[in-house]
Parts: sequence; structure tokens; C-alpha cells
Amino acid sequence: MKIVKSGIQKIRVLLLAVILLSLSSMAFATELTMFYPVAVGGPLTKLVDSMIQEFEAEHPQITVKAIYSGNYSDTMTKAMTALKGGTPPHLSVILSTEIFTLIDNDAIVAFDDLVTNDQEKQWLDCFYPALMANSRTGGKTWSIPFQRSTIVMYYNKDAFRKAGLDPEKPPATWEELVEMGKQLTLRDADGKVTQWGLEIPSTGYPYWMFGALASQNNQVLMNQAGNQTYFNNPDVVGALRFWLDLGKTHQIMPEGTIEWSTLRTDFLEQKTAIMWHSTGNLTAVKDNATFDFGVAMLPAKKQRGTPTGGGNFYIFKQTTPEERKAALTLVKWMTQPDRTAQWSIGTGYLGTRPDAYETDLLKTYVKDFPAAAVARDQLKYAVAELSVHENGRVYKILNDAIQAALTGSKTPEAALEDAQKQADRILKRYR
Repeated sequence: MKIVKSGIQKIRVLLLAVILLSLSSMAFATELTMFYPVAVGGPLTKLVDSMIQEFEAEHPQITVKAIYSGNYSDTMTKAMTALKGGTPPHLSVILSTEIFTLIDNDAIVAFDDLVTNDQEKQWLDCFYPALMANSRTGGKTWSIPFQRSTIVMYYNKDAFRKAGLDPEKPPATWEELVEMGKQLTLRDADGKVTQWGLEIPSTGYPYWMFGALASQNNQVLMNQAGNQTYFNNPDVVGALRFWLDLGKTHQIMPEGTIEWSTLRTDFLEQKTAIMWHSTGNLTAVKDNATFDFGVAMLPAKKQRGTPTGGGNFYIFKQTTPEERKAALTLVKWMTQPDRTAQWSIGTGYLGTRPDAYETDLLKTYVKDFPAAAVARDQLKYAVAELSVHENGRVYKILNDAIQAALTGSKTPEAALEDAQKQADRILKRYR
């Protein structure tokens, strides 16, 4: 009987030890808050939640609270509001182009100051160089590519066939875009357009689409230091003139503005045969298109070109050493090759590192769905997205100029000359 009681007591002691150990590890767990944009091409919360749950299972000493914070602009606003209130998130996915604004506000810490060994230093160099163009400045890495994209051309192969066009040969030049766009634009007996040849969104992120047109005309919009813009450069003006002419002169696209948020629906409902949009729409288009579609690189004038786009991981400065270490652990985990492949397949965004495309998961996916490789292959023509000091103010200036030209209230020349003067007034203090 004493032996039985002794055995029971030992079991109780062991159970108590396990409970105390569990409570102790819970008490000392590092809790992270992460702001995350979700209005960027489809519902991503389930995928993010599942990845976080998997991370927490592998790292029980770290808990992550994802706060879904609207679109990129909403997320930046909420992060800056929280920063000024003294309670910033520990980390966030924010547009890669916000690097100068976040540095100027002393909001973030460079990853170079967080990595501690050669393996982690090598990790900083494992991403595509084109994606790092908006991630580094002043010799330091301030953010890590995650939810990244380029602009690609989605086109309706069935519409191409009906128009007598080769569905495997989408337009490769501006001239071909206009010519094919005319053949793809359909009108009823009353002259009302039932299908546009092309739609390029001019709300939401018009500066991004404009960056593509400018780069195709062999001109970038800003310098690497983020303190000089080139809005009134003749080739930049020529890019805006061409955008205007697509609707006004060539009549292959609606005149005026085209909504970012409804363009994907227009394409899926076959209201337009071609759309320029984010790689981040790829999975949604694949899952919802009722017709045969293709994905192609953007066409060229003087060269092919697109800006990169999308969000990066940033770690905020108002954090403890333990929180920074935990945040770095999460970012490293989320950007490993297998998880990068999982993310790319689940969303349509780029695999941000070459070795992700060597995983069995993504190799098989690309083999079965070659469109998934277009954005990756286009990276060799990619330029940095517009990113300058006081980014939000300069974005608004350029966006307003683009819309003024497209709606006819100003000529492209006048709109961009005014935009350049305003940008100069803002940026001269940073030179």
C-alpha cells in the first residue's frame, strides 16, 4: 500500500513540475504584434493565420498577434499613429517604398544590426537583387522582401482567338498593344463598347503603373537616394502622353480613370481583354476565370520594364532586445524557401528568392502552371518602385498629376511640370 501511495505521490510531483514548467514558459513567452495589410489582391488572412499557427507550434516561446490593418496605406497610417502614441507594432508588412519615411521617423531598426552570425548575414543576400533595390539604402538592409510583385499583363486567350489573334503571342511592344487592342475592342450595333481591348488602373496606385510606362520608355522616376524626382523628363512626359492616348486617341481603353479595385472583376467578367495588374492577383484570376487566360511580361517601347512592388517586413525600433530577436526569428522563418514557395502558390506573389523556385513544391507548380514564372522572369527588366523622402506627399502629387492628365484637366506636359516643381520644394531639404 505504501508503495502505491509513493508511486502516486511521484506522479503528482512530476505532473506539478510539468505544469509549473509550462506556466513558466508561458509567462516568459515573447509576445509579438504584427500589422498586416490584407486588401492587396484577395483574402490572405487564412493563409497568414495558418503560417503563424505553424510558426508558434515550432516556436512555443513566441506568440504572434496578427492585426489585419486594411490596405497598404491604411497599414502605414496605423503603424505611424501607433508609433506616435508610443505603442508601435513589433513588426509589420508595409510597402517597401516606405523605407525613407520610416527611417526619417526613426521608426525601424536595420536588419544588419540584428543578425549575429555568418548564416544570418548570408540570409540577407539570398533575395532577388531587384527586390532589394527598395530594401536597402545607406549601405544597410532596412526591410526584407515578402509580399512582392511586379506588374504583369493578364490577357484573355479566348478573346484573342475570336479576334483572329494568336493566343500565344500577346503584344510585346507599345505598337502591338495598340494594334491588338483595336482588334480586341468590341462594340454593339449602337456603337457602345462591350469589350475593351485594354484597361490600366489609374486609381489606387497610379504612380506604380506610371512607373512601368516610364521604365518602358527607358526612364526611372527618381534617384537612388530618394531626394530627386524626374517627373518632367521628356521620356516620362512621353509615357504619360501614351497612357492618355490609349483612351483618347486609340480608343482601346476607357477615357478618364479606371478603378484599381474593380479592374480584376472587369477582366473576369470579360469587359476587357487585357489588364495590367499586380502579380498578387494571379491565384485569384486562376481560381475564378471561366475562360482560357494567359500572363505575359509588359510590352516595350525602348525596352521592357516594370517597377517591383509590394510589401516588406520591417522591425520597429521601440522594442526590447528579446522582442527584436523573436521578430527576426519570425521573419527568417516566414522567408525560408519552402514557405516562400507555399506563399507564392497560395497568393500569386513572387517567390522572393531564387532557391524557392528550386523547391519541389514550386518546381511542380510552375511546370503545371507556367504563368507563375512570368513575374520572376520579368525581374531582369525590373526597376525600383518610386520611393523618396516624404513618400506620401510626393505620391499624392504624382497621382494627382496623372489623373489630371487622364481626365483632360491638364496636358501631360503641364501636369508633370507642376508635379516636378512641387516635388522639388519638398525634397530639396534632403539633398
